[in-house]
Amino acid sequence: MLTSFYKMHGLGNDFVILDERTGDLSLTPARIAALAHRRRGIGCDQLVTLRAPAAEGADVFVRFFNPDGSEAGACGNASRCVADLVWRLSGNATPVLQTLAGLLPTHRTPDGLVTVDMGAPRTGWEDVPLARAVDTLHLPLPGDPAAASMGNPHATFFVSDFAMLAQGHALEHDPLFPQRANIGFARMDTPEHMRLKVHERGAGVTEACGSGACAAVVNAVRRGLAARTCTVELDGGTLHITWSEQTNHVLMTGSATMAFEGTVDLAAYPS
Repeated sequence: MLTSFYKMHGLGNDFVILDERTGDLSLTPARIAALAHRRRGIGCDQLVTLRAPAAEGADVFVRFFNPDGSEAGACGNASRCVADLVWRLSGNATPVLQTLAGLLPTHRTPDGLVTVDMGAPRTGWEDVPLARAVDTLHLPLPGDPAAASMGNPHATFFVSDFAMLAQGHALEHDPLFPQRANIGFARMDTPEHMRLKVHERGAGVTEACGSGACAAVVNAVRRGLAARTCTVELDGGTLHITWSEQTNHVLMTGSATMAFEGTVDLAAYPS
């Protein structure tokens, strides 16, 4: 059962992309986790599948899976990679991605980067979601984080250094987050420049997190710490984030890189 795959990354946040538009690949949570394993599988921060779109105006239906096999509603870096892959395969430079978080319009910039319209952030406690009604601008946790959803839950801590990064796993599983959460640690160098590290839900600390960068800028703007256009420096590189005052949508621009293509025998992995 040899199946083709693409290995791509956005600023070092890496993905295995499987195309199910010609048939179901029986990707159970156990199989996804095995494929994502760094030593016994292909290895990735997330596994991504492509299917035929069901929504009008969409070019492809995209699903994102964490390396523990659980499903995520959105992934900014993976969305840029999918948009780049669609362009490579079809020549379409403006594909619209259908995701569990909604439709994400994308386009290639003149300098070869990819912009994704990540939609409007959600800041109500039910939308993040949180376990109870609290102020999402000041969560009742040590360190005073803020929370927002970009199709997946994010909490942002504003810090002067990154000593708290070691607490990421415990914070991800805090009872306040019924679906767990991505935990970001943001240092504001200027209102236009942020240094960010993210412990991703189900994956741990990654080199970059696109939706985390979007959520961090949204939370920083809400706190009066950042401009609506902000450069976010992550371990793997730089993203440019704009939270539009006119549309309320968050635009994320960054690179997408094809690492290699290959084939995998899915029958060799758990069903």
